Amino acid sequence: MNLLQGKTAIITGATRGIGKGIAEVFAQNGANIAFTYSSSVDAANKLEKELNSLGVKAKGYQSNAADYDQAQELIKDVLETFGSLDILVNNAGITKDNLLMRMGEEDFDKVIEVNLKSVFNMTKAVQRTMLKQRHGSIINMSSVVGVKGNAGQANYAASKAGIIGFSKSVALELGSRNIRSNVVAPGFIETEMTQKLDEKVVDGWRNAIPLKRGGTPEDIANACLYLASDLSAYVTGQVLHVDGGMLT
Repeated sequence: MNLLQGKTAIITGATRGIGKGIAEVFAQNGANIAFTYSSSVDAANKLEKELNSLGVKAKGYQSNAADYDQAQELIKDVLETFGSLDILVNNAGITKDNLLMRMGEEDFDKVIEVNLKSVFNMTKAVQRTMLKQRHGSIINMSSVVGVKGNAGQANYAASKAGIIGFSKSVALELGSRNIRSNVVAPGFIETEMTQKLDEKVVDGWRNAIPLKRGGTPEDIANACLYLASDLSAYVTGQVLHVDGGMLT
């Protein structure tokens, strides 16, 4: 199926984990892909080659979405190269976990800047193009933690909860121009990062999930595919929980 044939998507933080999964599934469905990365040049080149081999146009950009001017510049570059922009996936994010009593101001500010301010920056940067063409799908990556909180992650939870409020407001502002804004809230997703954790701890987490497994990047990518495509043409302002039943 080519649900995104002829569409152009921009995905932030796409060289590994969930972002990479989204880029691959979107490309398999015919989308041209512009993606950003912060430092991993080799991984970016490899992904660019892999996506191009699927018969779509793909290009990686070393860009920091948390920087307002860089986000503006990025969208200008993407439009020059691809000619259009139909889908924005705000996926870039970091964690700096600690109990509140031990959390420094810098660790709070940095997580808010990278996880939440970047969503504002990128949405502002694509807004004019989407308003002009009178269509667009914006997908923002939140987390189960942004909905229910988590001890030791006050900064991360605040950033991910903020994304939900921001996305719902954008949905209300831009709906009349046929621009949709939705949120995906992943649960425990198994990526390169979780492979480094203690197996017993991970098993404990799996057993607490109704579906008895962690999610895969592809599970999240398929939810994003739905929200990016015309299958969800009448869906906006929603939070799609992809968490194996964690919040049930």
